[in-house]
Amino acid sequence: MSTAPSAHQQIEAVVTEALGATSITDLARLTSGASRETWTCTVDGLEVVVQRQRPGDVRDMSIEADVVRAAGAAGVPVPELLGFVAGGDGAATMITRHVAGETIARKILRDDAYQQARPRLVADLGRALARVHRIDPASTPGLLQLDPLDVLRVRLDDIGEPHPAFELAFTWLDEHRPASSDSVAVVHGDFRLGNVIVDRSGLQAVIDWELAHLGDPMEDLGWLCSPAWRFGSPLPAAGVGTRHELFAAYADESGVEVDPDVVRWWEVNGILRWGMICVTQAYAHTSGVVRSHELAAIGRRVCETEHDLFLALDGRWS
Repeated sequence: MSTAPSAHQQIEAVVTEALGATSITDLARLTSGASRETWTCTVDGLEVVVQRQRPGDVRDMSIEADVVRAAGAAGVPVPELLGFVAGGDGAATMITRHVAGETIARKILRDDAYQQARPRLVADLGRALARVHRIDPASTPGLLQLDPLDVLRVRLDDIGEPHPAFELAFTWLDEHRPASSDSVAVVHGDFRLGNVIVDRSGLQAVIDWELAHLGDPMEDLGWLCSPAWRFGSPLPAAGVGTRHELFAAYADESGVEVDPDVVRWWEVNGILRWGMICVTQAYAHTSGVVRSHELAAIGRRVCETEHDLFLALDGRWS
């Protein structure tokens, strides 16, 4: 009677297929990754990271692989893409070169090991975003452009919960929507501490491109300045710098002057979006789809986003 291959055997098989490996050692699964299984191993002497889709993730991972490849070509610091396997069972796998460093925001913001990196990190992030927005959209044909408010509106209506603070934000965002821009760029979609790798000298790589899409490049700057991604720091730009420092580095690299009012619109959008993520994850628990203390705890953070929205809509920007 045959038995199904173990997870380790499955990873070894797909890495061998993708890279033609003759030796795979030190295979270990990491705890990170909500929608992906993340593994590390050494392949013929080279340290690599292996990401495999979890069951239920219906996104086309080949699009993410294309974006990582295009980002590298545009000069964005990214882990080198070594291989991609579509996977007949839907469990696509992406393999990249391992990049040494830290991703945990709390450590980057507080540990002595990153004391020298912190003063330069806001400029590193601004320059990296400018390069992200230089990616040729034609090189990533699978990316979609969606109206940011429509997506959130549909999600809230589908859940059917009353959130008056969110309704107030929807109204404000609709009334203050920036003038349409002819510039449509590749947007990372989740650019923040936690999705970058940092070492003692500064930014080393931008990771987690699964939410990439086409849109206004100012979305990434607004998301980076949203309160949720400061992790307790008083500094608005990713918890490591000021908006002025971020915008100056972005302009220096891109040649594009940043309109602070447009970024602030995207900050409000980002607060609302994070609030909707909290609502959605909590609903997954309360509806019984996925019983999880972690999802329930995230739901308790909805009140934080409502508080942040009241402050932002009142003009009290931190």
